[in-house]
Amino acid sequence: MIKKYLTKIIAKSNKDLQIISACCENAKIKASEIKYLKNNKIFLLLMERFKNETNQNTQKIYSICKFEFVENVRSKNINQKDKGLMLELLAINLLKRDEKFEINIIFSNNAYITLSTEIIEVTLEDQGE
Repeated sequence: MIKKYLTKIIAKSNKDLQIISACCENAKIKASEIKYLKNNKIFLLLMERFKNETNQNTQKIYSICKFEFVENVRSKNINQKDKGLMLELLAINLLKRDEKFEINIIFSNNAYITLSTEIIEVTLEDQGE
């Protein structure tokens, strides 16, 4: 019997965030599966991605990427009314401005989402195939 392990990666630094970015490269995200829970300061992405962290990078899996302590969200070139819109994730990067961080979630077609936060707290957790 082969055991299947679900990935859970927690990022608290720029280096950690780059690992999550590499794991999520080329993930497919439906615009309707992007949620910002303003009162909880949580931003969620449900994605279908390849298991890039294993040698089986042809295996697709559903994962949730959760960003915590998010104070503000801005997006560009994403039609939020188009619930069927599919986005392809290219990278997640981090900028530091004064005492705050900007996490940029970059998609194909020059689309992106910028999250403003004081703390880096990002979790990538697999949900299943």
